[in-house]
Amino acid sequence: MINQHQNLATVVNTTQGSYPVIVGRDVVDDLGLELNNIRLNGRAFLVADEVMFPNPIRRVQEALERGGYATHVLALEIGEVNKNLETVQIVYDWLADLRVERGDIIVAMGGGVTGDLVGFVAATWLRGIAVVHVPTSLAAMVDSSIGGKTGVNIPNGKNLIGAFHQPKLVLQDIGHLKSLPAREMSAGWAEAVKHGLILDANLLDTFERLAPQMKALEGDEPVAAIRRSVAIKAEIVSADEFETGDRRVLLNYGHTIGHAIEKVSGYGTYLHGEAVAIGMMAAAVISERLDMINNELLDRQRRVLESYDLPTSAIGLNIDEIIDATKSDKKSRGGTIRWVLLEGPGQATTRTDVPEEIVREAVQSIRA
Repeated sequence: MINQHQNLATVVNTTQGSYPVIVGRDVVDDLGLELNNIRLNGRAFLVADEVMFPNPIRRVQEALERGGYATHVLALEIGEVNKNLETVQIVYDWLADLRVERGDIIVAMGGGVTGDLVGFVAATWLRGIAVVHVPTSLAAMVDSSIGGKTGVNIPNGKNLIGAFHQPKLVLQDIGHLKSLPAREMSAGWAEAVKHGLILDANLLDTFERLAPQMKALEGDEPVAAIRRSVAIKAEIVSADEFETGDRRVLLNYGHTIGHAIEKVSGYGTYLHGEAVAIGMMAAAVISERLDMINNELLDRQRRVLESYDLPTSAIGLNIDEIIDATKSDKKSRGGTIRWVLLEGPGQATTRTDVPEEIVREAVQSIRA
């Protein structure tokens, strides 16, 4: 059944099973039917970011009920500041009160923070129950909803507590993006453009050529581009599910310095996608200094990012603080940073031999 679907973007294959990713307009109305298709039974427990209240949440609830699922709803304020164990405990208490069983389904509806947190709840409740993602932000659609990464923050750092817990279905309705603030949309485009930069030169061309149309979400091209971006993420996850090889780490292009910027500037100053955009500029500068790419690609990347209203530099960064923060990156091994760098349009690789003075120059270059 999975493969005949007209809105199917991809199927992700993992050790925890395969699951479809559906991308289209108004697909949210079919959520209950899609769950029937993949033979999920039990009750549905919808945990949603309360910014989606009331209409989008009600629409999802009705779609679940049309599919025959008894549905309970918890709407919470979920953001980076409360992506923590206290919020997890609130959800656990709700699940306990309703006696949620192993055969039930948790549905996560919201942006990336919601998916990470609710996914973590699903991974740990009764040692793991089914989770379905209904991402409502572009960043969550093209990035965090696919691949089974869940996590919450503690004072020592972001996402230090988490688990790999693959969803049973990811359903992405482009209509949800219409209500996103412009800044959030731009931050999402950063992750999609990143997929073009690291793995698909044609996708990069599309983003470059059709920026106004993409940003307006007009016509079929934006849907096709989001589907392609989703398929790239899925392909990498299927090849390197637990991030043990060199494949999945490519998705962290721009993230080493991006995460450092988020940490040093105080979470919330920059949206994740904005910090990644600035981080991608630093990574491109490192690539250029190491003679891996020419100046032309560096400038091209900057122009594409700016055409999606993304920042390419940051104000008042302390270089030493940034460099220090990169050293506690989760992707480092034995204290050595694995840098994801470009070799050409749509071609990325990893390097562990980047001299600190080049990193310093790169950080210097992104200071506004």
